[in-house]
Amino acid sequence: MSDSQASILFMARTTRFHEFARSLTKTMGVTVDVATPDSPTAAHDFNMLLLDADGVRNDRIEQISKWLDDRGGIPMLLIVDDEALSGLRLPAHARCDFICPTASTTELEVRVRRLVGDEESFAVDDVLHIDNLTINLATYQVYLDDEPVDLTLMEYSLLSFLATHPNRAYSREVLLHRVWGFEYCGGTRTVDVHIRRIRSKVGPQIAAHITTVRGVGYLFKD
Repeated sequence: MSDSQASILFMARTTRFHEFARSLTKTMGVTVDVATPDSPTAAHDFNMLLLDADGVRNDRIEQISKWLDDRGGIPMLLIVDDEALSGLRLPAHARCDFICPTASTTELEVRVRRLVGDEESFAVDDVLHIDNLTINLATYQVYLDDEPVDLTLMEYSLLSFLATHPNRAYSREVLLHRVWGFEYCGGTRTVDVHIRRIRSKVGPQIAAHITTVRGVGYLFKD
């Protein structure tokens, strides 16, 4: 699927994210058409649904997901406010993902390309350098002074998420949803345990970047 043939259907009850959605026209060259969650009456074909989930109940999201299944399994990306993450339930077995409205238009493009199977054509810097630490986002490898760091998958996922979203505090609950996923049933102490393990493995220089924000969670200082 080339970008020139792609079409995104944007569903929203308000206009608050119209410019955010329409940025895909500039970054990907796709067409962005607008509908509402209560009247998804687009008769034309489209390649992905972008849904502003504000005020849309989980049962309605499930109905929309089934409607997309009937159209050939079209993927869906939800825009979800941070404070609504804890109550969000992604439809089971659906091709869907979510993004927070504070994300950049670059992250929006990356998530859209992944859902529509076009991520290979997106040129992204896959190697992140922080002082003497190197994170290879393509191979899931971490190096400290060019020596490999033995991280578990969840330790790597938590470190890479914080490092790629610097200078912003994330609560333990949000980190659980973003890193462990919505089906995780453990408590928030899991985040603290993994942060402690990461700090012990990456050394004091990098550990100093991972800041505990009292009463909130964690922040990665770049």
